Amino acid sequence: MPVPSFFSMYQQLIAIPSISSMDSQWDHSNKAVIEKLAEWLGELGFDCEINELQGKPGKFNLLARRGTGSGGLLLSGHTDTVPYDESRWSSDPFTLTERDNRWYGLGSIDMKGFFAFVIEALKELPAEQQQQPLMILATADEETTMDGARQLSNFSNLKPDACIIGEPTSMTPVLAHKGHLSEAIRVTGKSGHSSDPKLGLNAIEIMHQVIGRLLTVQSDFSSKYSNALFTVPEPTLNFGSIHGGDNPNRICGCCELQIDIRPLPGMDISELYLLINQQLADLRQRCPGQIDLIQLHPAIPGYQEQADAALVHLAEKISGRTAHAVNYCTEAPFIQQLGCETVVMGPGSIAQAHQPDEYLATDTIDSTQKQIYQLIRGYCY
Repeated sequence: MPVPSFFSMYQQLIAIPSISSMDSQWDHSNKAVIEKLAEWLGELGFDCEINELQGKPGKFNLLARRGTGSGGLLLSGHTDTVPYDESRWSSDPFTLTERDNRWYGLGSIDMKGFFAFVIEALKELPAEQQQQPLMILATADEETTMDGARQLSNFSNLKPDACIIGEPTSMTPVLAHKGHLSEAIRVTGKSGHSSDPKLGLNAIEIMHQVIGRLLTVQSDFSSKYSNALFTVPEPTLNFGSIHGGDNPNRICGCCELQIDIRPLPGMDISELYLLINQQLADLRQRCPGQIDLIQLHPAIPGYQEQADAALVHLAEKISGRTAHAVNYCTEAPFIQQLGCETVVMGPGSIAQAHQPDEYLATDTIDSTQKQIYQLIRGYCY
């Protein structure tokens, strides 16, 4: 069966729900998307290997290879999307809708559409002229745990020389981003009647002291660490949400604070936890067993590629834009562990990611298609 047209590929990928969410009511398998990509890539001469994630039934990674030998180019993307608020969409998120010179659909730029661009370029790049191995990686659960990218060792001999991750960057090369930690600090006190504080242990009062210690960590970040690549050059610690107590006349028995930390590339994640635990050590001694640090998702390290890397130069030459750093996260730190030069660069604007009425601007299609074609040809042909 021939590979469909570009628009049809886009339609078919958008039509398949593949939401990843920590809420089981939202969470979908990505198997149908993986099988569709494997079908099309198989028609173009790729050998496809599909692996189910360990501990994640219904979640799959795909690695498609064309060409023999080691090294080569890896083009990588994730197959899952975020959930959506139907009331804020102007059209069905799973129907590719064309209006106002835009293609609307969930995943249109974040990031199912990248695969359609890649496959469309491959139609014009015959296997018999290929000089370097070419691989396509499609992962699961990037929007939640990044478990797909964490399990790449399940593929044998995956050792590319270079990788382009097609996240929406408006085809501007990205060579660095911060990491991401989401943590909860839970204080367990003892409830009692508010008329006599001795009857309980107020978790809010203890949390007040916890926040003071974390403000010291926040200050240390600003004074001790910096990376001039970023518009916000220091690591950040954000107090995102706090919940505690249930009534004014009861001593609060439990209080939970959720924080977000964005470490710089190269920062040791274990040192961040050590820094937090050191700040909380005296409080924990005074309140044994009552202050817990809970990881909300596995930590994501920062990522940085060398500015003089060959892939960075190629991406800058083809795009006509200088590589820069961004604050959001991608699978780059995990793929970089394969030992390859890694650049993030793909169709669509990050401003549309995770938004209602997510769209690809149609006036960018031709230039984007040309650049993706040139990237593959420039590296593998």
